Amino acid sequence: MTTIPTPNQHRDQRVGVFVDVSNMYYSGRQLYRRKVNFTAILKEAVAGRHLVRAFAYAIKTDVADEPKFHEALERVGFDIRLKDLQVFFGGAKKGDWDVGIAIDVVRFIPKLDVVVLVSGDGDFKDLLEYASSMGCRTEVISFEKTTSSRLVEEADQITFMDRDLKKFLWSSTQRPQEPDGGAPHQPARRHLRKRSSRERAPQKSSSPAAAVEHQS
Repeated sequence: MTTIPTPNQHRDQRVGVFVDVSNMYYSGRQLYRRKVNFTAILKEAVAGRHLVRAFAYAIKTDVADEPKFHEALERVGFDIRLKDLQVFFGGAKKGDWDVGIAIDVVRFIPKLDVVVLVSGDGDFKDLLEYASSMGCRTEVISFEKTTSSRLVEEADQITFMDRDLKKFLWSSTQRPQEPDGGAPHQPARRHLRKRSSRERAPQKSSSPAAAVEHQS
C-alpha cells in the first residue's frame, strides 16, 4: 500500500530524500539488533508525493557483499553516494557524510518543496533551518532514542521509526521476497512541531552490507 500523505503533505509537493545509511543501519542494530528496511523508509519519506531525487550516503568497507547491498538500494530508487573509510595513524577510523549531505541539500533546494532528512544527527539542525528559510518544508525520519532534540525542535515533522518497528525493521523470520516487510502499512505516528512566533517562509509551488539479503 502507498503511504497516505498527512494534512500538511500534498501530492504535488516535490520531495528530496537524504539518507544517512550508516546512522540508520547502526542505530537499528544497536537498539534492536535488527536490520533497517530502507524500502519502507523511502515510501514513508515520499508519502505519495513527487520524488525528485533520493540519495543514500554510505561508507565503503571491505565486506564482500557490500556491492550487492548498494545495488539493492539502487533498485528500490536510491542514488548511491560512496565515500572511503579514512584510517589514521594509530588505527583510528573516521567515515561520515555530514558535509556531503549538506552540500547536496543546498544544491537541490531550488528544485524542492520538501527536504526529508533520514538521520538523527543534531549537526543537521542548521541545515534544516536554512532549508526552511528558503521556503522548504523540513521532515525528519529517525529513531527516537538516537534523535537529537535540536532536530525535533527545528523540523516541521518528525517520524519516529521506533513507534512502528514492524514497518521499518526486518524481523528474523522475513524473507527477501517480502519487500515491504510482510506487514500492512499503518499510518506512521508523526510529531508536528509547533510553530514559533517566527513565521515560516511561504512554500514554493509545485556493516550495512549485511542488510543486502533483505533489500534484494
